[in-house]
Amino acid sequence: MTTSRRSFLYTAAAAATATSLQNSLLAGRLPQPQGGSEIRVGLVGCGGRGSGAIAQALSTKGPTRLVAIADMFQDRLDGCLDSLGENGDFKKRTEVGKERRFVGPDAFLGVMASDCDIVVVATPPHFRPMHFEAAIAAKKNVFFEKPVAVDAPGVRKVIAAAEKAKELGLAVCSGLQRHHQNGYLEAMKRIHGGDLGRLLFARCSWNQGGLWVRERQAEWSDMEWQLRNWLYFTWLSGDHIVEQHVHNLDVINWAMQAHPTRCRGMGGRQVRTDPKFGHIFDHHAIQYQYESGAWCFSECRQIDGCANDVSEHVYGTDGEAHMDSGRWSITGKNAWSHQGPNNDPYQTEHDDLFAAIRAGKPFNEGQMVAESTLTAIMGRMASYSGKVVTWDDAMKSDEKWGPDNYAFGPLPVDPVPMPGQKRG
Repeated sequence: MTTSRRSFLYTAAAAATATSLQNSLLAGRLPQPQGGSEIRVGLVGCGGRGSGAIAQALSTKGPTRLVAIADMFQDRLDGCLDSLGENGDFKKRTEVGKERRFVGPDAFLGVMASDCDIVVVATPPHFRPMHFEAAIAAKKNVFFEKPVAVDAPGVRKVIAAAEKAKELGLAVCSGLQRHHQNGYLEAMKRIHGGDLGRLLFARCSWNQGGLWVRERQAEWSDMEWQLRNWLYFTWLSGDHIVEQHVHNLDVINWAMQAHPTRCRGMGGRQVRTDPKFGHIFDHHAIQYQYESGAWCFSECRQIDGCANDVSEHVYGTDGEAHMDSGRWSITGKNAWSHQGPNNDPYQTEHDDLFAAIRAGKPFNEGQMVAESTLTAIMGRMASYSGKVVTWDDAMKSDEKWGPDNYAFGPLPVDPVPMPGQKRG
């Protein structure tokens, strides 16, 4: 496909999806797979997380089959199918015909038009609102990775589509897998039951070393390089406070049973200054305030050679809760520690989703993941701008990140945000 052809197809497809969404959603509910019937799965986004998520979907109880697949790039799609084909358990269930393999900016529409029952959306965060909206318009159940947007317009789109999913009786599961992890579920039951007393404040961290980076190849256009190196561009990832730290912030919202009302913070780009790291920050520190008066002190960092910590902590009048991915405990008046099995939440979230579809009892995590995503976005807005940002500021923001089309050609990198100069 030529650059102009790609651009035209995307523009036409997006316009068609937006135009047809409302009418599509008025037609009522469709029958869901029941009991032992085969659930047909479509995949949009064939990178590492997409490849892992589809393997987990196909590992759920009951017959499943991959029937359609899409990615921006042919090599990523082929690599995903090759990897699945090497697994004897998946080989026959992942033999997708070439007519059901879709590549390019509009590839997701091929999956939505297929006979799949559920769509796994694992594209970079920028594309998730568009792909989620299209899946609901096509009356598909959805598993989509977190975060679900990189800006407020995207969050609003997700919230609206999630409401439509409820009306249609569709299941929506997010990649916030802690909601399907035994230790977190038991800790939250105790926190919400009052074991900590009145909640006073919380703190959470995702501090680690650097992640992967895709070195630019001579034949790549600006657009292709940014898409393949998506972690380092705010328009694609939301910055790592949104792409990664959303997990910790979601846990705090879950404990508080609310989203924050305002925040302030700071951050910067001190170590990862090479152009290959795009323009995102390498550290953020945000103070969130909740309507109850409680505060959350949040920090995230991706810098090698520093102290690492990925955890959440909640403090109340009667005790403290300490949580990470492998240990959960409460100290104080109602001391407790999790002694049960530590399940694999990445698999369990798919197990729960497919079981709910088969039972005809769909659950919907759309509003939850949208609010947690916006919590991270408002923190980034505060860090980038140096200003106090309220929840209403963030929710009503019209700041949109990303180009108007995805033609494979020139795409200047946005300047590094400067607090005091950059709008939120």
